[in-house]
Amino acid sequence: MRYERIRNLREDLDLTQCELAEYLNISQRAYSRYENGERAIPIETLSKLADFHKTSVDYLIGRTNVQKPYPAR
Repeated sequence: MRYERIRNLREDLDLTQCELAEYLNISQRAYSRYENGERAIPIETLSKLADFHKTSVDYLIGRTNVQKPYPAR
């Protein structure tokens, strides 16, 4: 699975893979593999990316086209 939305959101903020990888405390190479679908993204990392981009994990993985995050419970 390619994670195009993760790449698109990163590019919309004019961030490099290195900058986002640093936020996630992973290497740029690992982040690149996530974006290219070469490696599955751990749920903790997906959750952190969703929080960073103020969206939902479902949006990141393409299960919904609604970019707004779910309301807090």
